[in-house]
Amino acid sequence: MGNRRVAYLFSWIVAAGLSVFFMTGCAEEQKTEPPPPEVTVIDIVQQDVPVSFEYVAQTQSSREVNIQARVNGFLDKRIYTEGSIVKAGQVLFLMDKKPFEVQVNAAEAALARQKAAMETARRNLERTKPLAARNALSQKDLDNATGLFETSAANVEEAKAQLETAQLDLSYCTITSPVTGITGAALQQDGTYINVMNSQLTTVAELSPIWVNFSLSENEMQSYRNQAAQGSLRVPKDGNYDVQIILVDGSLFPFTGKITFAAPSYDSQTGTFLIRVSVNNPDGTLRPNQYVRVQLKGAVRPNAILVPQRAVQQGLKGQFVWVVDKDSKVDPRPVVVGDWYGNDWFISEGLKAGEKVVTDGVLTLRPGAPVVVKAAAADAAPAAPGVVSKAAPPKAESGHDKP
Repeated sequence: MGNRRVAYLFSWIVAAGLSVFFMTGCAEEQKTEPPPPEVTVIDIVQQDVPVSFEYVAQTQSSREVNIQARVNGFLDKRIYTEGSIVKAGQVLFLMDKKPFEVQVNAAEAALARQKAAMETARRNLERTKPLAARNALSQKDLDNATGLFETSAANVEEAKAQLETAQLDLSYCTITSPVTGITGAALQQDGTYINVMNSQLTTVAELSPIWVNFSLSENEMQSYRNQAAQGSLRVPKDGNYDVQIILVDGSLFPFTGKITFAAPSYDSQTGTFLIRVSVNNPDGTLRPNQYVRVQLKGAVRPNAILVPQRAVQQGLKGQFVWVVDKDSKVDPRPVVVGDWYGNDWFISEGLKAGEKVVTDGVLTLRPGAPVVVKAAAADAAPAAPGVVSKAAPPKAESGHDKP
């Protein structure tokens, strides 16, 4: 009985010792530091980055003509189809010609009468001259014959002018389009008597070239000037941007345009500055008053630094990135960001060429912590040339507004 009690105590002591041993080992294991986190980094490089600026714009006909009747009379017939494309010189309306044909005939008869009277006066003058030279007729008779001839000649010229006026009025009965473009609705119906009060018949809007207008705010214009003065933006020579048109479905218009006009002053109601682009539109794809987007290409940001957007963090004191030093330790670095560029930020201040910035794995980082740098993914490279999110205003070719 005593031996059993001794054996039991011995086994209990051994079990307690093992428990203490294992607990001590687990505690030591829990005190072991976790491995450094893996992060993806990019090397900061400075490079000239081509940029383009995007705006909402609206199209406008480069030449919209009001088709007016030039003479009073009855509208005989509309020839064109409303809303169709017409060529320059194509007939649009016909007015009743009969009254004007009568006027032409009357003017022709009057001209013939005056020519006959002039011929009679000419012959009389030819007979009077030799007789006056031989003193068979007085000087007064010669003067009367000369005056009658000159009066008849003047009457002929007046009759010619009246005939031309009558012929011109007759030609106005055929109303044609002065430009190639798209027609509007007919404002007057067949059979209507046309006078000065209702003389407008329709409109024709030229489609090629077509104008594309967009506006810049005063803040955008000032931002542009500041960036140009600081050297952070280099614009094309003479403001010669290539302008790409983006249609409502996101497709690109096949023709590029140029800036041809800048308003001489700001709009007092909106505080914006009007810029006009002229672009060829031979197929009439663009129509007046259509909303599109324009991209101005040709500007460059020299020695720019681009960082992926996911690398930029927001803290209590502003935006920052994690920078890896030569000892593979990370520290937060405050930065000043500029415009968006595709999936990247332009960095204005805070970074320099050759530094390494963490792009992935930033959530577990703490200042001074070591990290394991792994190879950058394929999409960690700088984005292809794209559109900046905040546009800087351009300068028009015409030079109306020079920064």
